[in-house]
Amino acid sequence: MKRILVTGGAGFIGANFVPYFLETNPEVHIVNIDALTYAGDLSNLSEIAEHPRYTFVKGDIVDRALIEQLFQEYDIQGVIHFAAESHVDNSITNPDAFMQTNIIGTFNLIDVAKKYWMLSPGVYKEAYASCRFHHVSTDEVYGTLGKEGLFMETTPYAPNSPYSASKASSDFIVRSYFHTFGMDVVTTNCSNNYGPKQHNEKLIPTIIRKALAGEPIPIYGDGSNIRDWLYVLDHCKGIALVYKDGVSGETYNIGGRNERNNLYIATRICELLDQKKPRRGEGTYADLITYVEDRAGHDFRYAIDASKIENDLAWKADENFETGIEKTIDWYLAKYSVQLKTPI
Repeated sequence: MKRILVTGGAGFIGANFVPYFLETNPEVHIVNIDALTYAGDLSNLSEIAEHPRYTFVKGDIVDRALIEQLFQEYDIQGVIHFAAESHVDNSITNPDAFMQTNIIGTFNLIDVAKKYWMLSPGVYKEAYASCRFHHVSTDEVYGTLGKEGLFMETTPYAPNSPYSASKASSDFIVRSYFHTFGMDVVTTNCSNNYGPKQHNEKLIPTIIRKALAGEPIPIYGDGSNIRDWLYVLDHCKGIALVYKDGVSGETYNIGGRNERNNLYIATRICELLDQKKPRRGEGTYADLITYVEDRAGHDFRYAIDASKIENDLAWKADENFETGIEKTIDWYLAKYSVQLKTPI
């Protein structure tokens, strides 16, 4: 049984990835380490909590001694690294946590892996010849786009927030271990994810939650900022594909080809909620949309060219935004109904 260390598996993307990967890889045992900060929630993994090929460890990737212990105890033979501080607003108010987790944590993981798997630069121990380190990153490392153009794997890095700067740093650390030590690494940079299990602080869950509560729905600036939206399960499928078949040392951008501005996102969610859970004699949910002061350094547009993973690895997103957002709303309606123990 091959044991793979997944970091941050109780977070949004990780908690969608772990059940998917367990189901599609019966020869793998997943060891999931998560610090369970505000963004991690074990209830996200309740469906596989007792799975015989799953082990959860509460811990911080900044704790190098713990990472070394896990490699020894479980004989780790692969790493898929999700764990990160990721909320841009929080990186503006508390950048230190982002530097620690995203930079020092990534260094600890890849350096421990190198020493456990390798004899010397370019030479793997015989039993670990197939071990791979997969680093999950973001399109925000590329900075911002104007009204045209797409981020490609060759786009120069230009991070504009403490969050994206810390992720750019972690990307470069991983790159250096390939070029200096000949380590088998791959990196994926994704566009904005959405779907089940996302933290309440993020845009789409915030819109849904505020709407259902009858509270103002906050939209930064004039709502014109554009993101390329990727349904989380499509992202998970792409990660699994790159981990299995990606070329060592390469970066693969994963995007949904679903550019939408924030105002459209809010308006579309309100329209769907009007159909699925109408307000009771209080107008429409869109009446709650409220414009608030723009975020400091708010990037205008992100959009990914996913041609490389599509052409080289035959990946394709199964969901477009219209199908994915409906599945997402249905999931949150069920979640909030259960939490309130009464119909919303």
